[in-house]
Amino acid sequence: MHWARDAHEHNEIVYNILAEHKVKSLVKSKSMLTEECNTRVFLQNRSIQVTETDLGERIQQLHDQPPVHIAAPAWNKTNEDVAKLFAENFGSDPNNTDTAYLAGEMRKHTRPLLEKADAGMTGANFVVAESGAIVTVTNEGNADISANAPKLRICSAGIEKVIPKNEHLAVFIRLLARSAVGERITQYTSHFIAPRRDGEMHMVLVDNGRSERLGMDNFWQSLKCIRCDACMNTCPVYRRGGGLSYGSTYMGPIGIIMMPTFDVRRYSELPFSSTLNGSCTNVCPVNINIHEQIYAWREVMEEKHQIQFVKKEAMMVADKVLSHPHLYRTATSVAETALGTLPRVALYNCLKTWGKTP
Repeated sequence: MHWARDAHEHNEIVYNILAEHKVKSLVKSKSMLTEECNTRVFLQNRSIQVTETDLGERIQQLHDQPPVHIAAPAWNKTNEDVAKLFAENFGSDPNNTDTAYLAGEMRKHTRPLLEKADAGMTGANFVVAESGAIVTVTNEGNADISANAPKLRICSAGIEKVIPKNEHLAVFIRLLARSAVGERITQYTSHFIAPRRDGEMHMVLVDNGRSERLGMDNFWQSLKCIRCDACMNTCPVYRRGGGLSYGSTYMGPIGIIMMPTFDVRRYSELPFSSTLNGSCTNVCPVNINIHEQIYAWREVMEEKHQIQFVKKEAMMVADKVLSHPHLYRTATSVAETALGTLPRVALYNCLKTWGKTP
């Protein structure tokens, strides 16, 4: 068992374990914590080959992009996008967009890496204090292979993932599956209590600001999150645009209230990427008051002078427009006409963030 105070210490612990065992190749299952700590890049910069084994994560890795969705990391990619990506990396048929074919190509090129890997790394959906069990929930079984195929296994988890007993685990497992994908249970719910025979297992518990967040009266409840992503699935902003455009590891409404706890200045814009309609709070299975926390973070940004002058002026104009129905209807009519008549270059160009990518 290891304890990491922050992301850098977590990565150092992981690297030291791997270096001690002379590991050159590591297979990894989906883990938001390691994304939070930027572990893959840290290890690759130290000459350790890291392969994501989750289908969505692997697609994003090949495209050199972070996950775009907590439950479906490559949610932004079409079958055509994946076919082209696999053709470039695996030499497969770029015109075959059949889902089964693409999944087969992924399996064919990832399976040998799993069999030959020196070490495996997983996250944890839950850690049960009563039994010491590490519990992973997947639909592909990649966490099971990453945990059992190599002799050396490392598991990383945030301290909020620890729950008291198995009886509590039963409740959370039901909540997670139903809230994430609408199913009674996922394909694989696995409990790991000890390493494989002749193997070695390490557990790294990570704080990385969580203890500090626990002391925040307005924001500690975000620690209750079970990463089901129900809030993102219902959000009118994120369910359309995904999380990639917002520059945060944890995306969606839950990310809005989590990320500023890591760095207020860097994520000062996030609390304003929401309509505050309250749908996220309504669907949250662990009853986090998400939209109220989003509003509270806006107040914090104002107090800490983290709101840009242009945004403040724009909000003052919006306040006047939205306060007068006639003015609002006139403004929307003018905007609608303008969008239909202005040349495309006026709306999509390199000076506008949304227009940089065609």
